[in-house]
Amino acid sequence: MPDNHTQLCKLAYVLLLLGILTGGLTALVAVVIAHLYAPQTDDPVRAHFRFQYRTFWIGLLYYFISGLTTLALIGWVLLTITVVWWVIRGLRGLDKLNRGQPPANLETWGF
Repeated sequence: MPDNHTQLCKLAYVLLLLGILTGGLTALVAVVIAHLYAPQTDDPVRAHFRFQYRTFWIGLLYYFISGLTTLALIGWVLLTITVVWWVIRGLRGLDKLNRGQPPANLETWGF
């Protein structure tokens, strides 16, 4: 069973990363997977699911702020920073999962 959860967690990371290209649609699927399966598994996979849904919700806030400030042109800079932040978190999390390690800095809003 944990192997299935690990595979689901990898899928959720891929969906989270693809969310940039799909307007967030696949990221929404990823966050649903993360919220549904986090309580059913053990660490370190549970920590990865938590990292994923934190990435989604914090990222959504960052995207919202970026959208509100695009008229002031600063929003485009913030949007670029948010996309880079999203990709780095997704790739770092996937790398840690592949190594069997929990994600680094689980509680932070940074990388």
